[in-house]
Amino acid sequence: MTPDEYCQQKAAASGSSFYYSFLFLPPERRRAITALYAYCREIDDVVDEVSDPGVAQAKLAWWAGEIDALYAGHPEHPVTRALAPHLAAFDLKRERLLQVLEGMRMDLQQTRYLDFTALQRYCHLVAGVVGELAAGIFGAAQESTYVYARNLGLSLQLVNIIRDVGEDARRGRIYLPLEDLQRFGVRAADLLERRYTEGFEPLMRFEAERARGFYRAALDALEPQERKAQRPGLIMGAIYATLLDEIERERFRVLHQRIALTPLRKLWIA
Repeated sequence: MTPDEYCQQKAAASGSSFYYSFLFLPPERRRAITALYAYCREIDDVVDEVSDPGVAQAKLAWWAGEIDALYAGHPEHPVTRALAPHLAAFDLKRERLLQVLEGMRMDLQQTRYLDFTALQRYCHLVAGVVGELAAGIFGAAQESTYVYARNLGLSLQLVNIIRDVGEDARRGRIYLPLEDLQRFGVRAADLLERRYTEGFEPLMRFEAERARGFYRAALDALEPQERKAQRPGLIMGAIYATLLDEIERERFRVLHQRIALTPLRKLWIA
């Protein structure tokens, strides 16, 4: 199996909406973004699947060393070997790949966020920075496109958080800011025990509007002449906007189920 085939298999197996946005790219850009996505999946899997925090920290430290090896010209892992040909062509900066790793490391260090400022930093590292890297691969020609990409990444991550409130709670994690829970009279224990209290739906509507606000800010920042190149991101935005609408139609009943779009519906949107 070649490095590119490994990354393609990793992307396809995830079932993620990102996979559908890659389908319409020219081959070189598709290989680059698939390798970037596979990198994100690899380090995310460390956090999600390794139960021992010490082992997970060690694995992330290995990945930090592997990024150094990538930029020194001797990567070992199939993902970094797949990324190597694209570093210069798409200006894939070492510090950005390490920032994504830093965001994943935050998941090992904390399970609560006091306020939105703290959550926004996490979202920027795990999604906004990925948006910047992706925008470069897609062919960003203006600095404002990176503003669009950061805001889009934040919006997508907030939708992920809304969708996964119940799933994350079962792992002992609460990403919704504690100040928001207090504002709507929702206790952390309510989420952990999957109780739909009176304040839960208003809380989730508040979070949904925050996600939509970043989505609007992203679209406002994207110049018309950049839209064609950034079509994959726009596809992702459309899929996630539809998903958020679907969650809202279900009255945010996300504590006991994971609401998702079917693959066919994602493909239709794309």
